[in-house]
Amino acid sequence: METQYTIPSELKSAIDGKCPRCRTGNMFAGPLFSFKSKKMLDRCPACDLKFEKEPGYFYVAMYVSYALSVGELIAACVGTYLLTGNLENPWLYVIVALAVTLIMAPFNNRYSRIILLYWMTPMFRFNPKIYAQIKEEGK
Repeated sequence: METQYTIPSELKSAIDGKCPRCRTGNMFAGPLFSFKSKKMLDRCPACDLKFEKEPGYFYVAMYVSYALSVGELIAACVGTYLLTGNLENPWLYVIVALAVTLIMAPFNNRYSRIILLYWMTPMFRFNPKIYAQIKEEGK
């Protein structure tokens, strides 16, 4: 029996913000840089997976977001030094750090939750049977 669909990769599904169990339904209400980008859906519209498995579950995502922010700030400050060669003016680095933090905040919010659900929570693994059922139903 041959299937008529290809299963999307885990990385592509994570980048697109799809459900970790079915890789079909969206996890967020809007695109990344929109006013609805922070609104996470309660359940997957395709497979009805409840994303927040217990109250306060996404507090762990703050630690993931912190790690993302540290990496971005280090990269921004090293890039600033390589572009300007300026070590004398600390205000340049403060302004760059604040700008990077503000610009990357929606990205960090979204992808810290995605990283938590995809790679740090074993119970939310991909289920090919659910994916096949959703594809057969045509959702």
